[in-house]
Amino acid sequence: MQIYLVGGAVRDELLGLAVKDKDYVVVGSTPEEMEAAGYKPVGKDFPVFLHPKTHDEYALARTERKTAKGYKGFAVHASVDVTLEEDLARRDLTINAIAKSVDGQLIDPYQGLADIQSKTFRHVSAAFAEDPVRILRAARLSARFADFSVAPETNQLMQDMVSAGEVDALVAERVWQELAKGLMEAKPSRMFDVLRACGALKKIMPELDKLWGVPQLPQHHPEVDTGVHVMMVIDYAAKQNFSLPVRFAALMHDLGKGTTPVDILPRHIGHEERSVSLLKALCKRLRVPNDCKELGHIVAKFHGKLHQAPQMKPSTLLEFLVELDGIRQPARFKDFLKACEADSRGRTGFETCTTPAADLMLKVLEAASSVDAGAIASAYSEPEKIKAAVFEARLKAVKLAL
Repeated sequence: MQIYLVGGAVRDELLGLAVKDKDYVVVGSTPEEMEAAGYKPVGKDFPVFLHPKTHDEYALARTERKTAKGYKGFAVHASVDVTLEEDLARRDLTINAIAKSVDGQLIDPYQGLADIQSKTFRHVSAAFAEDPVRILRAARLSARFADFSVAPETNQLMQDMVSAGEVDALVAERVWQELAKGLMEAKPSRMFDVLRACGALKKIMPELDKLWGVPQLPQHHPEVDTGVHVMMVIDYAAKQNFSLPVRFAALMHDLGKGTTPVDILPRHIGHEERSVSLLKALCKRLRVPNDCKELGHIVAKFHGKLHQAPQMKPSTLLEFLVELDGIRQPARFKDFLKACEADSRGRTGFETCTTPAADLMLKVLEAASSVDAGAIASAYSEPEKIKAAVFEARLKAVKLAL
């Protein structure tokens, strides 16, 4: 039995990064031997075991053979005669196909170390094309390692996979899982750069893909291109370490601009409502979690209205807060403001601009929330009178605060 540290742990160690999860490959062993040594079997599709003390994953060396489209269409062969080089050959990228022995020796049959040094994502072999999830993974890793670039031949292979319909076989849950991980990386825009370059974004998120090349008014958007703007917005959200729902909402906020009638460009009248409709379909297709979907909906619908807040009367400000359900869901309301902040600052030359509308709405929220609605309600019996009295009390508090 020979044991090797493999994959991301070796890559991150070579990059000088903290290693989070350790995966091991075991060469020359059997499931029976592993269990006899105290390892706990957990793999459903192939032999994977947990170490009895560290609980790290140990997988028997294996090869794979493509049997059908999609990422599940594989026949797996694991046996004592599978070599380490054969196991590494089935991996996606060369930088993930480096192994390290227990005595610290690197085994690098596919020149992964050279690609780490040149900051290149390169496929190990033509078998990369057998699993469409690898396109998503390469894109997601691009968001983490933003200074890496995809090798031209790997991008061509990914284009061929898209043309062959491999991406169409991806299941919604897996697409969302990889997109969500990529959105939480340091520079999410790189993920979408890679997906666009190979044509996969047009298949996965056609609503988003349509934004590139769509012009906006230069006095409000010096970057002009809507796709460029949205990428600046999500990178700003990442830089501020905003949550996944905020980053997703920031990504989705301008979808409607991709369907603006050509004759009214570069203006985008009514794009908010179109964004809501497109977002609804996208969330259903990709099975987006409720927290992301709900925040995405209110940001898409109301981000334009927020900019008008400084011109609103106190009563209109309070009505807007109620419309956003800000009093009952203050955390979500604050996330709404964060996404709108990213929208404002995700523009060329506006990266540090003030956000008076957001600041104003936070004051309105604080004032309205200070009112004891329960105490007011106890003085009335009719629901409509309660509602009116609570609103008046909150409006009084808002006027006082402003």
